[in-house]
Amino acid sequence: MEALPKHKKLILFDGVCNLCNASVRYVIKRDKMNVFMFATLQSKIGGKIISTYNIDTHKTDSILLYEHDKGISYKSTAALKIASKLGFPINILTVFLIVPAFIRNWFYDFIARNRYKWYGKKEACMLPTPEISAKFLT
Repeated sequence: MEALPKHKKLILFDGVCNLCNASVRYVIKRDKMNVFMFATLQSKIGGKIISTYNIDTHKTDSILLYEHDKGISYKSTAALKIASKLGFPINILTVFLIVPAFIRNWFYDFIARNRYKWYGKKEACMLPTPEISAKFLT
């Protein structure tokens, strides 16, 4: 993805999900090394990545992590890789990478299936504030 600098990682998220938006704000606040950039799954670059990697959005519709050298990470693996870059204590969660993905993803999918019911949904994608807009790709 040419719009993403080589040293950055791109978090793709559901732009209308309140839980996803809160998670993005959490990451931005704790991304001390300025590793991450963001785009909604509904954005042009989100659509391009979904198409390029032939992602079934009926099975994966909440978070993806794109890295130039490693490609796409899905679901709990994406979340744990993101946590690994956020410093102590949240980076301790990476210990769960030893748990097989099908077990981690069962919990992840349960939360993802219920996220709109529990946290709500916006009518439109989040608009970043001017202070953080440079971190977002469209």
